[in-house]
Amino acid sequence: MAAKWLEAIVGSLEGKKQYKEYRARVKALPEGYREAAGALERYLLNLGPSDNSDSLIAMLTDLADLLEQHAAAGTPLRDVVGTDPVDFAETFMQNYGGGSWIRKEQSKLTTAIDAAERLDQKGI
Repeated sequence: MAAKWLEAIVGSLEGKKQYKEYRARVKALPEGYREAAGALERYLLNLGPSDNSDSLIAMLTDLADLLEQHAAAGTPLRDVVGTDPVDFAETFMQNYGGGSWIRKEQSKLTTAIDAAERLDQKGI
């Protein structure tokens, strides 16, 4: 009962636990991978799903899985993220639901242009 009351005030306790586990996993990565994880996390938290904490936690957990596996295999970091880390992060984010302000704006723009095109084709 107290946990539900506390979660109503501070949010999901399970989500906070999972985030702390993610942070511990990132802290254990080799230095280069750890720095990359921090940079990717910053990007994903700013532009990733902002209205769905479950999706956000799943995304970070999968990021930790990916980086741990490649670090353990000795894969060079560039072979993981490629030459364009923004493209890597954008492609990675596409696997997760939830909206961010930028996704919502992109969707609104696409819808508006589609509607304008229909009006243009009707000659209105």
